[in-house]
Amino acid sequence: MPEKIYNIGVEATMDAIGGKWKPIILCNLRHGSLRTSELKRKIPGISQKMLTQQLRELEEVEIITRRVYNQVPPKVEYSLSSYGETLGTVLDNLCNWGKMHIDTLQKKGQDVHLLGNEQLINY
Repeated sequence: MPEKIYNIGVEATMDAIGGKWKPIILCNLRHGSLRTSELKRKIPGISQKMLTQQLRELEEVEIITRRVYNQVPPKVEYSLSSYGETLGTVLDNLCNWGKMHIDTLQKKGQDVHLLGNEQLINY
């Protein structure tokens, strides 16, 4: 594997959890294990192929764990690893900032809405 050099820490963070879907997947896994089909329902707009790819990448960097149950039909669940749980504060801050941003846009008269029912921590 070739050497990777990051100029600042946020580059390494974004390399591991950046993109459109990974933070959304991680926020959904903060509250417990989910099956692939459950994640797909909770993330409208993500294709099955993209979900599978993102899950594999997060598993590869050991942020999530994949548990396969030996049963018919097969059952697979994903959850945050103990390493992935260390992202809790980062994910909370991202969610809280997003809520604050939505409030700001609404105050400017933009027609934006938040459908999620997450509790606001502080902002």
